[in-house]
Amino acid sequence: MTAPVLSVLVVAHNEETRLPDCLDRLGFADEIVVVLDKCTDGSEAIARRFTDRILAGRWDLEGERRNAGIAFCRGRWILEVDADERVPAALADEVRATVASSSFDWHEIPVDNYIGNRLVRHGWGASFGKAAYPGLFRKGAKTWGPDRVHPRLVWRGRKGPMLTSRLDHYVDRDVSDMVRRLDAYSSARARDLRERGERGTIAGNVRRFFSRFFKCYVARKGYKEGSYGFLIALFAGLFPLLSHIKAVEESD
Repeated sequence: MTAPVLSVLVVAHNEETRLPDCLDRLGFADEIVVVLDKCTDGSEAIARRFTDRILAGRWDLEGERRNAGIAFCRGRWILEVDADERVPAALADEVRATVASSSFDWHEIPVDNYIGNRLVRHGWGASFGKAAYPGLFRKGAKTWGPDRVHPRLVWRGRKGPMLTSRLDHYVDRDVSDMVRRLDAYSSARARDLRERGERGTIAGNVRRFFSRFFKCYVARKGYKEGSYGFLIALFAGLFPLLSHIKAVEESD
């Protein structure tokens, strides 16, 4: 059997409320692959309505589960999408056109981030949200590093131009969701820091707080988003500082 050209990979943990809308937009792919990580809800039953290419298991590290999903894909090209993301028709068309003609090995995709129903376009980055991500790549071009949160990437081949159509990312439901995400991310990062012996210093992470805040609020124009832009910059700055404090003061 001829291998599919395009696989879409979705990695999920207990996402029964968001998974249907995500998978419903992926009919343009030759193959949909769903990785179910420690799911105890109805995510598997929902996934089976859309695909029989399901990999269920238990992974402690985000990088490991994403690499397992990539290995499970059969397509020559892979598009990574999270359960809280939606692929509009324009992006689907551009992805198909890109994999049919690109001589490059990977491409970034711009992202529209939503908090609730509000589009918040400016200020994202510095480990607290993404304005774009390297989500479309040839199989074998991308490997995730062994981390729990924001794993490092290893690339093989040539980077192509960024796509022009945007992915919709429903990153947070409200401010409380943003706070919970900061707490969860910094706890996971603290475990990575402890295991690698890279706790850093208070002084170094205070400097990072100000540089990250400036990057998000000023350089990336978070000020245009009002209070949301301020919170994004604040949390981007706090992320490494909180991770350091948790790595030093707390234990697993």
